[in-house]
Amino acid sequence: MRASRLLSILTTLQARGHVTAPELADACEVSVRTIYRDIDALAAAGVPVYADRGAEGGYRLLDGYRVRLNGLSQSEAEALFLTGLPGPAAALGLDAAMMAAQTKLMAALPASLRQDAGRMQERFHLDAPGWFGEAEEPKHLRAIAGALLQGTLIKIRYQSWRAEKQRRVAPLGLVLKAGSWYLAGEVDGSVRTYRVARVLDCTVLSDRFDRPANFGLAAYWQAATLRLEAELHPDVATVRLSPFGVKLLDALSQPYVKARTRLDEAVDADGWRIAHVPIGKTVWHAAAELLRLGPEAEVLEPAELRAKMIQLTQAMAARYRSSRATARATRKA
Repeated sequence: MRASRLLSILTTLQARGHVTAPELADACEVSVRTIYRDIDALAAAGVPVYADRGAEGGYRLLDGYRVRLNGLSQSEAEALFLTGLPGPAAALGLDAAMMAAQTKLMAALPASLRQDAGRMQERFHLDAPGWFGEAEEPKHLRAIAGALLQGTLIKIRYQSWRAEKQRRVAPLGLVLKAGSWYLAGEVDGSVRTYRVARVLDCTVLSDRFDRPANFGLAAYWQAATLRLEAELHPDVATVRLSPFGVKLLDALSQPYVKARTRLDEAVDADGWRIAHVPIGKTVWHAAAELLRLGPEAEVLEPAELRAKMIQLTQAMAARYRSSRATARATRKA
């Protein structure tokens, strides 16, 4: 167990260059004190690892020190072949390179692991876009990815919800979510999110920029998506649901809404229950979401939303009555 952890610490230091003790402790799922002992053990074994003191201190290997660690376990070899995502790689212009790298890796594996790695490719497939949707193929994705890797600014013309805008952006990261590509970019000192498919024009500039030292793409994206979902569902509706309505709400709700919906335990004489459901910031948005539940739901509060639901359902009923009368007249004619 300890030998595996020491190997993990060594590969992490070699890959990342500078790592703090708390970061190593989190990665290895041990205490910081244990990491201190492991670092001492590596130093005693002749590994040139040394500490940087101060508030931004941590551990690093001596510049230029490299160690060959080519041994892969069976599970590690299998996991490597789950990382090959042909769709996203092709979108970034890396499909040929990915296939070549996998071919070389397969050839380098021992014969005992080759079959297991190939089996993973045959039996697991990732389909990133959501149901009934197609993966986007943004025109300027490759240019943005190139600037991202080179660390150069880009100038974009962007179509937002409200207007067309021009921006000089420092590209910090690309995210593929449900078949759509998003750019995390710094503008005027703040990081913003842009949907790449809405980039109308993109010019890669020669100006370089300093990447923020404390920026982490995964952490930023998680915080940004939670913030967006909260902004889209700032209010709560009190809704009376039939037993089937409870099932419909669970099946049709977005994950953010489902996780934050509170369902009262009490059941009335008709078998219906009260739910407290996060809703959109506009009455139209909220009504559109709840109309999907049909007659299995009754909005109780807020009053403005209840009034809108009454207005819409009455208008729908009038429309269908009028259409039925028109259809009868047509048949008689």
